[in-house]
Amino acid sequence: MTKIVNFFTSLKLTVVLLAFAIILVFVGTLAQADEGLYGAQSHYFKQWIVIGAQLFGHKVPLVLPGGYLIGVLLLVNLVSSHIYRFECTFKKTGIQLAHAGVIVLLVGQLSTDLLSRELTMSFTEGETRNHSDSATEYELVFQSPTEVTAIAEKLLKPDTKLQITSLPFTIHVKQHWHNSDMVFRAPMMQTGPPLTTNGIAVHFNFTKAEDVKTMDERNVPTVLVEFLTPAGSLGDWVASDWAGDSGVVLNVRNQYTQMGAAMAQKIVSDLVAPQNLEVGGTNYTFTMRPARVIHPFTLTLLKATHTVYPGTDIPKDFRSRVRIDNAQAGEQREVEISMNHPLRYGGYTYYQYQMDAGQMVEQAGRKPSSTLQVVRNPGWLTPYIGCAMVGAGLVIQFMFHLVGFVAKQKKK
Repeated sequence: MTKIVNFFTSLKLTVVLLAFAIILVFVGTLAQADEGLYGAQSHYFKQWIVIGAQLFGHKVPLVLPGGYLIGVLLLVNLVSSHIYRFECTFKKTGIQLAHAGVIVLLVGQLSTDLLSRELTMSFTEGETRNHSDSATEYELVFQSPTEVTAIAEKLLKPDTKLQITSLPFTIHVKQHWHNSDMVFRAPMMQTGPPLTTNGIAVHFNFTKAEDVKTMDERNVPTVLVEFLTPAGSLGDWVASDWAGDSGVVLNVRNQYTQMGAAMAQKIVSDLVAPQNLEVGGTNYTFTMRPARVIHPFTLTLLKATHTVYPGTDIPKDFRSRVRIDNAQAGEQREVEISMNHPLRYGGYTYYQYQMDAGQMVEQAGRKPSSTLQVVRNPGWLTPYIGCAMVGAGLVIQFMFHLVGFVAKQKKK
């Protein structure tokens, strides 16, 4: 028992863990060029053990402690040292408070990583939303008149068959692309047969694409599935986030606006047309979409405003005026969300993230739209509290030494 206590309270353990942390941050930062920000976070910092790395386009065989393991061991090391090594005296109050602040920072970081969520909410003027969409997680959704069934994208592995109790058919996943490209099958430009003869694949070509690496881009997953029933196959179908994500659909509309507003509307209508399955007298519609968080209230975009400095095209202000409708609380009011002035409501913080509005948008015949970044972070106060504790502890300890030094000088 003594050896275990000495190990976890050892200063050598602290130094080794900090050294591994430096190496992990260095390797994880370099790997962002090959794996992207979210991929590097998941591979290096949200893991207990890191096996292998992708650096400069090559796979490097290495084994490192992951962010979770380093953080937990540092926390155990610090708490153990508090209990077994530090003197609990009045003169050591500053040191105790400073180290307690570090503990708060470590616990706060862990809680933020486990509990926080980053979402988005996209809508055009006049549209109402009661949900936010994940920026990195997706789901295959089936809707019937009485039930909604969502299957996480991570379960959609190629050559697997999924039997969901709430669905009267088996889902055979034939292909799964974490990122994909989509092109409209124009009548005069069709170079081959469609991927399937059902649903949206009749009008659009879907192909595999490399995962995106920057924060300004996002992956758009697509799956090719076959539905199997005791009576036989219902055929092959494509479910894609190109059709299920309102923000992506809006970008598609803007992309094809150069072909004319009517043609752009026709293309979007074909893209978002419901895909239906009739099984056992029940109708099911399905699509791939970002994982959703449903809110007990709605937000309606009343006005999206994009202003520039006079005589230039330099952005000056982005502003969304929204109406909050909360039937449970009996609340209805209008608020404005702008840069550096977010809305905090219902445990979420809404930031102005992107906007497609202004004079050029109106001239192009597009409807103004806005995208809000929605953040839920129950531990958002812990960094402020931890830093305040560390600062106060250092000041208190400094004052103890200063007072002692001044007293000794007076005696001399």
